Amino acid sequence: MKSATLRLYQTLHTWVGLMAGWALFIAFFAGALTVFHEELHAWQNPLRAEHAAIATTPADVDHFVNTLVRTHPAAAASAYVILPNEGEPDFSAYWQNSKGDWLTTTGSRLAAGKTTPKDLSLEPSKGELANFLNRLHYSLGLEDMGMYFMGVISVLYGVALISGVLLHLPRLKKDLLAVRPGRNLKRFWMDVHNVLGLFSLPFHLIFAMTAPVLCLSVVLMTVFNSVALNGKLFDAVPRVTTAAGTVVAANHSASMLPAEALLARARETAGTSFTVKSIHYQHIGDANAVAEVRGSSARAVGDYGSVAIHAAAGQPNSGQLVGNQTPDARDTNHGIFSIVYGLHFGTYGDIVLRLAYLVMGIAGAFVFYSGNLLWIESRRKQRNNDQPRVHQLLARATVGVCIGCCVGVMAMFPAALLWPERSTGVTYYTVFFAAIAWALARPPARGAVELLSAAAIAAVLVPITNAAVTGDHLLRTIAHGEWNVAGFDLGALVLACGFVALARATLRRARQGTPDSVWAMPARKVDARNTPAARAGNGLHPSVAKEP
Repeated sequence: MKSATLRLYQTLHTWVGLMAGWALFIAFFAGALTVFHEELHAWQNPLRAEHAAIATTPADVDHFVNTLVRTHPAAAASAYVILPNEGEPDFSAYWQNSKGDWLTTTGSRLAAGKTTPKDLSLEPSKGELANFLNRLHYSLGLEDMGMYFMGVISVLYGVALISGVLLHLPRLKKDLLAVRPGRNLKRFWMDVHNVLGLFSLPFHLIFAMTAPVLCLSVVLMTVFNSVALNGKLFDAVPRVTTAAGTVVAANHSASMLPAEALLARARETAGTSFTVKSIHYQHIGDANAVAEVRGSSARAVGDYGSVAIHAAAGQPNSGQLVGNQTPDARDTNHGIFSIVYGLHFGTYGDIVLRLAYLVMGIAGAFVFYSGNLLWIESRRKQRNNDQPRVHQLLARATVGVCIGCCVGVMAMFPAALLWPERSTGVTYYTVFFAAIAWALARPPARGAVELLSAAAIAAVLVPITNAAVTGDHLLRTIAHGEWNVAGFDLGALVLACGFVALARATLRRARQGTPDSVWAMPARKVDARNTPAARAGNGLHPSVAKEP
């Protein structure tokens, strides 16, 4: 490959990676934890032991739905009912009121008669630990605009990925396994960056292809709706994205089939490997009522699927299928979207696969962090104690955004247990912006070491707070085989060790690296004895002061 072409790919890879690096770090770090979304609910819920022994029956589903419609009549038009599971041991429901606002409630709230706007608000649900981590991962916590922004970032990520592969392809055989420790710390960090990037390439390709689809699907549909489909696309969206499609009410009342019959019909259609997770009811109490039973099927890459059933009793079509979009029967559109979702979140695999997603997600975050650091170091002016202000600012901002994200995420775990009624987003943003302010006020190396130390402390507080608030210390949870709880506490300790190791590596780089680097300790930059001229005056060759 021509040198000019290589330089073009290097420039493209560097600048695109630099622009997208901060947002991608947050997405990868938060997304790695989101792989265990349901288990995280179990870790946060101190009453999980009480609810674990309660088996949900079809009669419980009927009771919850009847109570929901009786208390909130607007839910009869369209209600999403989430069945209890190990992580969320209570029924929950989502529906829209006459103004189009989304509302939510749970079985316990219905039983207690809590119907005020505050009780029905979706905000507490958004601020719950697992849900906020998911929002942080796909939208930086900034709702729809944040999701569209991350979609654009994902496209840039794909460009950086392709250009990086083309850049390293000529020396792939020579440098694939080259991690060369030694005095040249810049080369060592570059080797680690390249090796992690190359070995996690399939993982990165998955996200580069699936993230734009998930984040920009509404934007793309809007464009196609206006340009090519004469405004008819959105009318067809329910039909091509669900098993039930759009259901028109008959305006004739009818009783509902019991949940037992609906669940039995769904399992008969989808197979014994189908696990029901939720039911979308449309027009409850109407002759055209439909129930879309949603869940996942084992041994399928696109594991998510649904079965839609005519749910009104006493009708000619009672219990008949409206649509079947499970792995063995769905159409191409549903199959593609389900595979995209399954690949992105790792829902198609067991614990080993999801642990691999966790490790590769955190490793991917490190690739973006180290990439920004290497770019700043590569622009260093040799033997110049006063580096450009923009490089200092970029270094401090990179430390603040990336490590600040780690501190904020780790701090959310203790906060979720100590203040369960408070949105974990309040904790995250407070810590995150405080970390950025701290990093901007400190020299880059010192700020990095201090914030990494803070992240390690916050991570250690996770199992300590869990033991103090809920009594679920590691000895008890491990002895009882509660790995969905112990796993987070152990994972936090592993992350704490990783933060300490990275802090030590950063400190070593600051002390032993080139004095004129932005990553050197300030004291070394003003120490005249470390300059090339001083070393030459002491009988040492000036090259000793240079980085090998």
